[in-house]
Amino acid sequence: MTGKQLSVLEICAGVGGQSLGLEAAGFTHAGAVEIDRTACATLRHNRPKWNVIEGDVRDVRGRDFSGIDLLAGGVSCPPFSVAGKQLGRDDERDLFPEALRLISEARPAAVMLENVRGFATARFSDYRAQILAFLSKLGYSSQWRVLNSSDYGVPQLRPRFVLVALRPRQAERFAWPEFAKCTGTVGQTVGSLMSGRGWSGAPEWAIQASGIAPTIVGGSTRHGGPDLGPTRAKREWRRLGVDGMGIADQPPGPEAPVDGFFPRLTVRMVARLQGFPDSWEVAGGKTAAYRQVANAFPPPVAAAVGSEIGRALAREKTVERRAGQLELAAV
Repeated sequence: MTGKQLSVLEICAGVGGQSLGLEAAGFTHAGAVEIDRTACATLRHNRPKWNVIEGDVRDVRGRDFSGIDLLAGGVSCPPFSVAGKQLGRDDERDLFPEALRLISEARPAAVMLENVRGFATARFSDYRAQILAFLSKLGYSSQWRVLNSSDYGVPQLRPRFVLVALRPRQAERFAWPEFAKCTGTVGQTVGSLMSGRGWSGAPEWAIQASGIAPTIVGGSTRHGGPDLGPTRAKREWRRLGVDGMGIADQPPGPEAPVDGFFPRLTVRMVARLQGFPDSWEVAGGKTAAYRQVANAFPPPVAAAVGSEIGRALAREKTVERRAGQLELAAV
């Protein structure tokens, strides 16, 4: 944390992954905008004092949040996902225009937007250039970077494409966060949960699950129930001793075999693999809860980037405050 509470307007807040990370970095929520009713229930349950705005981001007026320190959000990723048609700006779900509108209206001190790695490909280079040009006209210095969640203590690769924009003087003080020193394996992270109902095979399973997870996939609300992604991802889960064909209601019990048995993960296990604390309770049934968690921006990554933004803003404000004191002394 920076030692000073900073304000954030967060759009597309989802289950609260970015929210939790920014909170840990010292930001308080002036507003958390989310259209999904169940995700809003999750946010309200865990943080009843937050200003959770349930509705379409298109209906939010940036002028109502003028002067905030940060505008952040995980803008809708299907337009850029390699799993989809990659329609980009032609996809009605593309919310970058709305994010830019809010930035132009609220004029925050900083911006942090994240998306899937697919948005970093050459296919969208012109679109990215237009976004940077728009932000430049507003007076921001912006930069993109692909961040692998496993570099920040999250036990899965989960690459995210992150945009940070600051005023030029503050941008000079911003540095991308350094890597975390260690990342636990899948077995180390969820082993205690896997043994929670007395499955005798859990200790051996935890040893076998000695790698980090493939990127957890949330899937579309238009298709089927929860599972751990496409065929290739399921093969990777299999090598870790996990049945990726679905999500379990509870961990295996004492009746489950030891040899040749591949347990399924529960929603709570997936949440741990995303970097959520066990205290964060997710609303809704299994499918709704899984999709909320699986589509989240891992809190440790959001905290790492948010902390660096907070430091840049705090240092800048310190410089401005001292300059003002010198001017008063001179008078």
